[in-house]
Amino acid sequence: MKRLLSTDQFERLYRLLRGERKIHTKRRALVRRFLEAVLWLGRSGAQWRFLPTEYGAWNSVYKRFARWDDLGVWERLFQQAANAPDLQSVMIDATVVRAHACAAGAPKNGGQAAQGLGRSRGGFSTKIHVLVDALGNPLRFTLTSGAAGDNPQAIPLLAGIETHEVLADRGYDADRTLAYIKEQLHAVATIPPKKGRLAPRDCDYTAYKERHLVECFIGKLKYFRRVFTRFDKYAKRFLAFVHFASTLIWLR
Repeated sequence: MKRLLSTDQFERLYRLLRGERKIHTKRRALVRRFLEAVLWLGRSGAQWRFLPTEYGAWNSVYKRFARWDDLGVWERLFQQAANAPDLQSVMIDATVVRAHACAAGAPKNGGQAAQGLGRSRGGFSTKIHVLVDALGNPLRFTLTSGAAGDNPQAIPLLAGIETHEVLADRGYDADRTLAYIKEQLHAVATIPPKKGRLAPRDCDYTAYKERHLVECFIGKLKYFRRVFTRFDKYAKRFLAFVHFASTLIWLR
């Protein structure tokens, strides 16, 4: 079987997983096979039923993946990998992900909107909102429908962050967001003003050039086909793939 995780990557993942109490991690070989099964699905974007048999029975792998998700394992794994960020500055951005038809059909309780899905001019889609550190490493995510605006997710992403500077594109140029960055975070907002702004303000465009790092991260994230296109009905399952992919990006 071709190894998808390097020995160093697996050892670092395994050390993080050993702290989890409600999952079985004693059999190292089986844990590695399971993680590589999830990685294969994440990178290929294939249906669960097409998982190669060398990674185990697809239904067993899915049930274990879902159980870890319900227990919050994937998110905690990501948070542990991201425990030493460079908070000299942070950057926020969002990217639209097209959703496949099989992602439709969420339960009526809350419907598709509750699962971060919706229809817009670009079609059936979801939007990933992301916060990264000064080096372009991911820190937080939120999901909305593809038609949702970027700015309403700025404050939830930034809440409680201790940083000196926040970089974002002009889509985040809103008085409420700017006031939150200045008064609550005590940070500098490096956000270009909108062209139609009645009260012009300055922006450090030299510092703003560093914002390309958040776009570079989004590019890395979309190498994972399971993230590049959304196939999952439930937002939590889709976010599990986002968290696992982001964990691997941290461990590079």
